[in-house]
Amino acid sequence: MKDGLDIQSMMADIGARAKAASAELAFATPADKTAALHAAAAAVSARRTEIIAENEKDMAFGREKGLSDAMLDRLMLDDARIDGICTSLRSVADQNDPVGAVIAEWDQPSGLHIKRVRTPLGVVGVIYESRPNVTADAGALCLKAGNAVILRGGSESFHSSGAILACLVEGLKAVGLPEDAIQRVPTRDREAVSEMLTMTDHIDVIVPRGGKGLVGLVQREARVPVFAHLEGIVHVYLDKAADPEKALKIVLNAKTRRTGICGSAECLLIHRDVVDTLGHGTIRALIDKGVEVRGDASLQAIEGVVPATDDDWGHEFLDMIIAAKVVEDTDGAIAHIRQFGSDHTDCIVTEDDDAAARFFERLDSAILMRNASTQFADGGEFGMGAEIGIATGKMHARGPVGAEQLTSFKYIVVGNGTVRS
Repeated sequence: MKDGLDIQSMMADIGARAKAASAELAFATPADKTAALHAAAAAVSARRTEIIAENEKDMAFGREKGLSDAMLDRLMLDDARIDGICTSLRSVADQNDPVGAVIAEWDQPSGLHIKRVRTPLGVVGVIYESRPNVTADAGALCLKAGNAVILRGGSESFHSSGAILACLVEGLKAVGLPEDAIQRVPTRDREAVSEMLTMTDHIDVIVPRGGKGLVGLVQREARVPVFAHLEGIVHVYLDKAADPEKALKIVLNAKTRRTGICGSAECLLIHRDVVDTLGHGTIRALIDKGVEVRGDASLQAIEGVVPATDDDWGHEFLDMIIAAKVVEDTDGAIAHIRQFGSDHTDCIVTEDDDAAARFFERLDSAILMRNASTQFADGGEFGMGAEIGIATGKMHARGPVGAEQLTSFKYIVVGNGTVRS
């Protein structure tokens, strides 16, 4: 018992209700799921004033906690972002329903006809930090995939997430789907997170979305399977064959468009042959934009560059800070990324097809890019409508986790009095 709450009993009740709801969702019609999400989008739009008012409570809480500007940006909701939430909900709603889709189909000499079809995972637990839009994205994607979901948002987004959840539940009610299909842990108490990680009877998979501390805690303590969304140690490598105009646009966008998202560039690698030209020009442009560049010894002669420390390599700044290093060649960039990357997103800027092919072949990040801003590392930009996170592990789901990635599969085997000899 803590603060008047019996966390264990509360979570067991939430889990039992989610499990019951998941059994109904598994055979919910595509039309009902689509209608529920459109109704939720309409509710979010209609209640935007209330949602923004609740978000201001969270912003005040965040300021009191001393959150950085980048983290406050992750937390903030305004009319444009409310519109973005509605667009994501409608986009997920209008996607093809993955449940029941035939992945493969074949006949055996024995006379059996076999199909492998998509099926829901069951109950998904999503543990995330400050971005309140994840409440809508996770709820929508899980519903589309026929899963019940238990949401545990960060303490900073507590009020915003609650207001968005109410809209999702309104959508469920509008079409008669079980309201327990989308639930939120109604406390900021961290004990609820620890409880979720052991709920093997009720939760089928945990998706952690947040910083290194959160994901590390989940991976250490979870008894439930985990789709890990690790920190975004995102690299951009400027090859000697990079187009200068493309390179400048890509690096500035990758770092400064939104510094608090996981696709924001955190380390710039520069081929030695272009340090004095493209490298210097790009670094000066970053500094002019207000970015603190922490460079290695080869770059410290550039006015405004701060000496990098060992801790700057492999660091997720989520701020107007970027580490920068000179490498001998593409293999040097690959070696650095292998040592300090997080298997999230890495980019090469080059006009050399062979260099790009080598980069793609020898790195195994969940997302590899060529000549494109790493800010595109996002399920919505991949055409998934939204995402729960960028999975960096190698089991089941990898890269942006959309509705299709939130399904498993089962085999449907049909015979005609068929027996085995």
